[in-house]
Amino acid sequence: MRFALKEWAVTVEALAQGEQVLIVRKGGIGEKTFALPHDRFFLFPTHLHQRPDLVTDEGRALFSETLARREEPDELPLPAIAEIHRSFPLSDPGELAALRGLHILSEEYATERLRWRPKHPLWAVVLRVHRLTLPPTIALTPELGGCVSWVDLGRDLPEAPAEAALDDVAFAEAADLVEERLSAARTG
Repeated sequence: MRFALKEWAVTVEALAQGEQVLIVRKGGIGEKTFALPHDRFFLFPTHLHQRPDLVTDEGRALFSETLARREEPDELPLPAIAEIHRSFPLSDPGELAALRGLHILSEEYATERLRWRPKHPLWAVVLRVHRLTLPPTIALTPELGGCVSWVDLGRDLPEAPAEAALDDVAFAEAADLVEERLSAARTG
């Protein structure tokens, strides 16, 4: 694999610990739209734009150390691999409200993201995450910087031993809950 999805470090930690299976994305400032061009990829934790007030109270309590970091390191371990299980375009505030509590973003910030560039959907993406026991480390070069969603790591990185963030049953339950809530919001 040579591609990685940039996501706030706090979200990557929540995914890797099995605290959530869902990300809510609209893309970076430097992008016109958000797309899902890769089915399997590394998670690239970034501190860019990450702030404690933009996550839930529970997220602040669980991940205060991660949220306290502001600077990007010179070298970055890629702690996890993710596979897209399902993705849902969201355009309605009711759909987003149905996902409350299933992701780490504060309700206010998630709503702000939904409203930003209203012609484009906010994406709810269910990820199956595996923590890497020996994460590869990359140098943070200028090419990997900026407010973008996807980065090309410049080379294929070897697969490392990994452990599922959630076992099969727990993941299926979490993924089903996302789908059930969205279905209810869309038919309700």
